[in-house]
Amino acid sequence: MSVRNAAAGLPGPGRDEDTTLLFERAHYRHDPCWLLPVPPRVCLACMVELLPEPCVSLVRKKHVLSCFRDALLRHASLVMQLVAQDQRICIHFISMLFGLLCNVEDGSVTDLCIEVLIQLTTQLKLEQIIHCLLDECHKELCNMPSMRGSLATLTLLGKLVDAVPPLADKLVMEHSDLMEHLLRGLVYPNEGVQASVCYLYGKLYSSPVAAEILSGHFREKLCPLFLSTLDGAQTKELQINCLGLLRQLLKYDLFVSVIMNKSVLADSTEGVEGPPGETSLPLVLKKLLLSRDETLQVASAHCMTAVLVHSPLKHAPAFIHADIPEFLFEHLSSSSEVLVWSSYNCLILLAEEPLFFSKCHTVYGIESVVRSLQGSLRMNNTELHKQGLLLFAEILTRQPEEIKLFTSSAMCRDAGRALQEAVSSPVLEVAAEAVKAISAFLRKDHQSVPPVQYRELRALLEAMLSRCADFSQTPLNRRPLGHASSRDSEKSILRRGKFLLSTLEGFRNACRLAVEFQSEPSAQENPFTAPSAEKEDTLEDFSEFLLTACDSLCIPMVMRHSEQATHPDLMEVFLSILHSLFVIAPHMKEKFSKKLASSSFIRLTLELKARFCNSLSHSALNQVCSNFLYCMSLNLLSAPEKTGPPSQEELSVASAFLQQGLPQISSRSPESLAFLSDRQYVEGTARQRQYSTLLLFYLAYIHEDRFVSEAELFVAVQSFLLSLQDQGERPPLVVFRASIYLLAICQDKDGALDESVVSAIRKFLEDIPDLHLVYTHHPLLLRFFLSYPELMSRFGHRVLELWFSWEESSYEELDDVPSAGQSPLPASLTALFRMLRSSPSILLILLDLIYSSPVDTARKVVIVLRTFLRKNEDVEVSGLIRGHFLLILQQLLMEHGASPSGASGNLPLLLSLLSLVQLKNTSEQELDSMAMKLLHQVSKLCGKCGPADVDILQPAFNFLYWSLHQTTPSSQKRAAAVLLSSTALIELLEKTLVLTWTKGASPSTTLLCSAWLLTASFSAQQHDGSLQKDPLLSYACVGCLEALLDYLHARSPDIAFHVVSQPWNRFLLFTLLDVGESSFLRPEILRFMTLLVRFQSSSVLSHEEVGHVLQAAALADLSTLSNNTRQALHGFLLQVQSMGLLADHTTAHTLQASLEGLTLSSSSTQPPLDMLYPFLHLGALAWARFCCQLPGRGGCIPVPHQRLTFVT
Repeated sequence: MSVRNAAAGLPGPGRDEDTTLLFERAHYRHDPCWLLPVPPRVCLACMVELLPEPCVSLVRKKHVLSCFRDALLRHASLVMQLVAQDQRICIHFISMLFGLLCNVEDGSVTDLCIEVLIQLTTQLKLEQIIHCLLDECHKELCNMPSMRGSLATLTLLGKLVDAVPPLADKLVMEHSDLMEHLLRGLVYPNEGVQASVCYLYGKLYSSPVAAEILSGHFREKLCPLFLSTLDGAQTKELQINCLGLLRQLLKYDLFVSVIMNKSVLADSTEGVEGPPGETSLPLVLKKLLLSRDETLQVASAHCMTAVLVHSPLKHAPAFIHADIPEFLFEHLSSSSEVLVWSSYNCLILLAEEPLFFSKCHTVYGIESVVRSLQGSLRMNNTELHKQGLLLFAEILTRQPEEIKLFTSSAMCRDAGRALQEAVSSPVLEVAAEAVKAISAFLRKDHQSVPPVQYRELRALLEAMLSRCADFSQTPLNRRPLGHASSRDSEKSILRRGKFLLSTLEGFRNACRLAVEFQSEPSAQENPFTAPSAEKEDTLEDFSEFLLTACDSLCIPMVMRHSEQATHPDLMEVFLSILHSLFVIAPHMKEKFSKKLASSSFIRLTLELKARFCNSLSHSALNQVCSNFLYCMSLNLLSAPEKTGPPSQEELSVASAFLQQGLPQISSRSPESLAFLSDRQYVEGTARQRQYSTLLLFYLAYIHEDRFVSEAELFVAVQSFLLSLQDQGERPPLVVFRASIYLLAICQDKDGALDESVVSAIRKFLEDIPDLHLVYTHHPLLLRFFLSYPELMSRFGHRVLELWFSWEESSYEELDDVPSAGQSPLPASLTALFRMLRSSPSILLILLDLIYSSPVDTARKVVIVLRTFLRKNEDVEVSGLIRGHFLLILQQLLMEHGASPSGASGNLPLLLSLLSLVQLKNTSEQELDSMAMKLLHQVSKLCGKCGPADVDILQPAFNFLYWSLHQTTPSSQKRAAAVLLSSTALIELLEKTLVLTWTKGASPSTTLLCSAWLLTASFSAQQHDGSLQKDPLLSYACVGCLEALLDYLHARSPDIAFHVVSQPWNRFLLFTLLDVGESSFLRPEILRFMTLLVRFQSSSVLSHEEVGHVLQAAALADLSTLSNNTRQALHGFLLQVQSMGLLADHTTAHTLQASLEGLTLSSSSTQPPLDMLYPFLHLGALAWARFCCQLPGRGGCIPVPHQRLTFVT
C-alpha cells in the first residue's frame, strides 16, 4: 500500500494539506500528468472524481475549489496546460462544475464554482467549451419548473456575458427562448433572482446588436415589468442592478422614448384606475434621489442625465413636473463631489427647457448654485469647477428677462465675487468657463437690483482682463522648425484666441450694460450714498473705467494676438467694443478717436474689410467695421486738430456719403487707389464710395498713418479732381479739404501739379465763400499755396493769415532769444523761413498781414519777421520791406490823414519792424531816396499824432533816432534837415518834453527818454554837437536835479537814493564833462558831483573817481577860477570829508589850504538864475511827483559804465 501510495505521489508524513486536495481512493490510479507540479498540488483527475462524490463533505469540496481557484490565479499557464491535455476531460470537468453549481445551495460554493467556470472559460477560449456551458445553462433553465433555483445559473450567465461580451449576441440569436425565462425570473418574488435577471439583461443590452434584436422584446414585454421592478426594489443589490440595466437601456433613443412614453402615460393616469404595471420613471428616480444612499442618489442623477441627453426639450418637462430640479438644487450642498457633479450635469440639461425657468426653479435654486460654486472652488476638482460654472452660465444666459434671478443685491454681489474667484483660477479650462459665465452675468436684468454695484462689476472685469492678459503673455513653447510640436504651437495660439474672444464678449456685454443704464436714472449712481460722500460707485466712473481698461488692456491684447493670427469673429467683437465706447464716454469720444486714428486703426479696419469682407461672407464683420469707421470719422471731423470745426451741414453731408460708401469699401489699398483714379463717368453710389475712401485716407494721413504710397495717392487725387471737373460736380467741402491736404502732403519736392489740376483747384476754391472752410494747418499746405503763382496771387494773403492764426508756438520766447547762441527753431518756422528765402516776395504779403490782421496774428508775423531778419542776415530784404512799407504809409496818411492813430491798431508793429530793418544798416551807409522818403512820411505821421499816441510814437521815434545815427555824417545832416523842417514834429516834441514836469497822466518814461534823445540829436546836428556845452542848459539841468532830490529826500529818502543811482545820471555826467580839459572845474559839474557824493551814488561816481577829482583839483591853478567855481569846489571837498571818502589826506589838506588862502570874491559872472530858478523849482516838483509814481526803475536807455578821466 505504501509503495502504491508512493507511486501515486501520495503525500508522506507532514503533508496533510496536500492530502486534502487528493481523492485518496482514486489518486493512485491517476497519471502524474494530472497533478499540478507547484503548490497547491491539485490533481485534476482527483477533482473530477471528488467533486461529484456524495460522500465527500461540502467543506472539503469548497476547500478543493478554493485551492484550484488560487492555482488559476497564481499559475494560470500551468493550470491551463493541465486542463487542456484532453478536451474530453476538460468538457467533463466543466460539466461537473456546472452540476455542482446547480445542486449546491451554499452561496459561497456557488460563487466559487462561478468564478472557476468564468476563469476556465476566459482562459481556454475554446468555442466548444463556451457552447457546452451555454447549452448547460439553457437546459437547466428550460427544465426548471420554478425560478427558485435559477439564481446560480442566471448569475453565471450574467458574469459569463460580462467576461465574454460577444456571447451576448450569440445568446440572443441562438437561445432566444431564454428571454421568456428571464421574464419569469423578473416577476419571481425573490429580489436576488430579480437582481440576477437585471444584471444579465444589462449585459445583453450593452451589445448594440443584441439590443436591436431585443428591442421588440423590451417594448412589448420587458419595459413595464422592469419599471415595476425598479419601483418596487427594496434591496440595494436589486436597485443597483436595475439602475445598471436602466443606464444600458438609456443609451438608445428608442428605449428612452418607450420608457418616457410609458412614464407620460403613467403620469396622465395618476389617481385614475389604469392598466396595472404602468410606472413613471421620473417619479421612480425622484424616489431614489430622495433616498439617503449616496450611491443611489448619484445613479439616479446619472439616469436622468442619460434620458435628457437624447432630447432635453422633449423629456425635461416630465422631470420638471415631478419637481426634480428642486431636489437637485438641494443636493448641491452635499459634501460628495460626485453627487454635486452629477446634479450639475442634470441641471445643465434641464436648463434647456423654458419650463425650467417659468416654474421659477432657478429663482429658488440660484442661491444653492452660488454657494455650491463658492464651496467647490476651494476643492481641487477641476471638473467640478467647470461643470458648476457651466450650469451657472446656462442659468444666467437662459433666464427670462421678465423673471428676476437675483432678488437681492447681496446675492448678486456674492455671485460676482464667486465668478471673480473662478476667473482667477490657474486652470485655463476653469477660467474659460468663468469668463463665459461672467459674460452672461453682465446683463441688465441681472444687475438692475438697486443699487447697481459698479465697484463690484469693476473688480470682476479687472480680474477677467488680468487673467486674459496673463494668459496672452505666457510664452509659447517653440521648438526647431519642422518639429511636430509646431501643431501644438498652433493649438496654443488657437486656445489663446478663444479665451481672448470670450473675454472680449464679456467686456462687450459690460459696455452694452453701461449703454443701457444711461437711460435709467436710478442706475446713474448709488441712491444710498450719503450726499457728502465721495461718489465713486457711479455709472460715470464705471464708464471711464471701461474706456481706460479698453485702452490699457483690451487693445494691447488684441494687437499682440493679431500678430500671430487674425480671427474675424474676434475682430468683430473687438470693433463693436470700440464703437460702443464712443457712446459710453461721449465726452471722450473725440480724444479716443484721435488716439485710435494715430494708432493705425483706420488701416487695421480697412485691411480687415479687404481680407474677410470682399465677398458676401462675414457680413456682420463688414457692418461692424463700417459702423466703427463711420463714428470715428465723424468724431475726428467734429473735433479737428488742424482745421476749423465743420458746420452742421458739412457733417450731415459727410454722414450721408459715409453711411452709403463705407459698406461698399472692401478692397485693398492699390485697388482703392485705382478706383479713385477712374476718369470714367462715375455714378452717385460709386462717387460716394470715392468720397469715403478719400476721406479715410485724409484722416489717416492727418494722424500720421501713411499706409498708402504718397506718389500713387498724389496721382489718384489729381485724377479724382479732374473727374469732378469733367462731370461738372462740386465736391463737398470736407472732401475738397481732404483733397487739397493730400495733394500738399504727397507732393514731392521736385514734383508739380499739372496746370489743368491747378486751374481746377482754383475754380473750386473760387466757389468757396472763405478759404478757412478747406484749410488744414500744415507747413506743406502753406508751401502748396505759395508754390503756384496762380494760387498765391489769389489766395496767398488769406492762407498766410490762416497759417499765423493757427500757429500755437510761443513766439514771444523767440523774440527774447538773442541772435547768438539761440535754441533751435520750431519745424513750422524753419519751413516758413525756407519759403521766405526762396521767394522773398512773400514778405510783402506778410507786411500787409501786419497792417490788416488782428493784433494777435500781426504780432506773430512781426516776431517771425524779426527772427527771420536776425537769422538770415545774408538775405537782403530791407529795400523790399521799406518800399512796401512806404506804400502802406502813404496810403494810410491819404485815407486817415486827420487821425492816423485810428487807422490800424497794428501800425506800431509795422513801425517797430521798420526800426529793426533800419537798425540792421551799417553806420557808414548813405541814406538813399527811399530812406529819405520814409523819414519824411514817418515824421509826417508823428506830426499828426499827439503825446498820448505812445504806441505809434515810441517805434517812430526809435526809427528816426536810428536813422540819424546809423548813417554817414553827410546823411545825418540831410536827415536832420528833413526832420527839422517838419514843424508838426518839432511841436510834438515840445508838447512831449513839457510833460516831463506835468502832474497827472503822462506818457511812459521810455517815450520821454526817446523824445529827449531825439531832441538832443536834433540839437547836436543843429549846433554842431554843442548842445551839452551851453552853460544855461547845464545850470538848468543841475539846478532841476538838486531841487528834485531835495524834494524827494523830504518825502522819501529811499526814492531819492533810488533816483540818484539811475544810469541816466552817469550819462548826464558824461555830457557835462564832454567839453575838453579841466571841464570838471565848472560850478555846475562840481555841484552835480557834490550831489552824487551826498546821496552815496557810487554806481555813478565811484570812490576812486572822487580821488581823481581831488588830485586834479590840487594840481590846478585855483586862482584862475571864479568864485562860484571855488565855492562849488569847497562844497565838494567838505561833502567828501563829511562822507569819509578821503583816501589821500595830504592832497585834501593841500587843496583846503589853497582854497582858504584865496579871498572869495562876491562878484562873479553867472547866468541870470533869478530868471531860471522859478521854472526849475516848479519843474522839479512836477518831476518829483512823476518819479514817485514810477514802478521802481527808469525807462531811459541805459548808459554803459565807463571810467571817467579827469585831466588838468
